[in-house]
Amino acid sequence: MQSWGRHEYGKVFDAWPKTEDGNPVEPAFLVHCGPLDMESEMIRSMLEAYGIPSVRCLPGDGAFGELILGISGNGANIFVPATMLADAQELLKGEPDDDGLQEGI
Repeated sequence: MQSWGRHEYGKVFDAWPKTEDGNPVEPAFLVHCGPLDMESEMIRSMLEAYGIPSVRCLPGDGAFGELILGISGNGANIFVPATMLADAQELLKGEPDDDGLQEGI
């Protein structure tokens, strides 16, 4: 029987940082993404590549719209652990270091 994606929730829970008493760190709002593009998935993939777990929540009736239409009409909210929020915000700024590769262009 298929798990219908439930295995991912366990993966995120395992990667989510825990407090000293073993409870998960509180989630913090990172960004709201629009409904018609892959922005939320690209952001989540980038965060995962840098070791920052994230959760995508669909506000309002977004989950129903995604089920029926394949997209959420309300977009998606991305949450990260509060202890990693500053790092995630820096990644979203996307300001590359000056590595000299652009010289002469």
